[in-house]
Amino acid sequence: MERLFYGTNENQFGDLRLPEGDGPHPVAVVIHGGFWKEHFGLEIMNDVAESLTSQGFATWNIEYRRVGQEGGAWPGTLKDAAEACDYLTQLSDSYSLDLSKVVTIGHSAGGHLALWIAGRHRLSADSELVTNASPLPIAAAVSLAGVNDLHKMYEVHQKRDSTLSLQPTNPTSELLGGSPDEYPTRFKEASPLELLPLNVPQVIVHGSLDINVPVGISDHYYQMAENLGDFIKYVELPEDEHFMLTNVSSPAWETILEEMDLLKKHL
Repeated sequence: MERLFYGTNENQFGDLRLPEGDGPHPVAVVIHGGFWKEHFGLEIMNDVAESLTSQGFATWNIEYRRVGQEGGAWPGTLKDAAEACDYLTQLSDSYSLDLSKVVTIGHSAGGHLALWIAGRHRLSADSELVTNASPLPIAAAVSLAGVNDLHKMYEVHQKRDSTLSLQPTNPTSELLGGSPDEYPTRFKEASPLELLPLNVPQVIVHGSLDINVPVGISDHYYQMAENLGDFIKYVELPEDEHFMLTNVSSPAWETILEEMDLLKKHL
């Protein structure tokens, strides 16, 4: 494993792992979750990255500035994820990476970023989130219990806090700086659902027992993507909750590996 910086900030780096063989290697851009908050870092995806590397992917496990850190939240968190992905163009020759076979795969908030990276070519040229006029094309995107609809996730937290009389805490609002009414453009540009059709093959995996990101978010996203003509596969795991999808010793991860192997064969 080699740690490489794609920017000048201490959080703008990734860990590159290479599989056995000479390459060129297909690449999995691995993106951690944690509701974009500062106290969750890329180390929570180390096992995932190592597992994918053993299956023949070069893995680029990326870090990014997060909510609570200087430069994090809107727009820095999203721009960092984009720039980390585009940095592969500077690594491809030295590390024998096949840039025609780049797959983004993320969990939870990382699932949001995995789909968003794949769809950012759909942003208007004047968007604050545009970092590259010609972003690196993504061959496929995989969302594991992803926050694929930011507006819906905002509503989920609002309703929960109101119903249970909890102290308001809304990670989506913290990411984007406010509510959909306050920042409609931010919600539109940052949400994968709003960028559909992505025109990129997608695999959506979600556990039915997830209480962190409701499975209905993936249900709705899948229906919308399919109706708009995207090639998308939806895998619902009836016995799994949120965190089993990154537990590499679980049956859920075996299913995810099978999906990744299928993608690798057909890229």
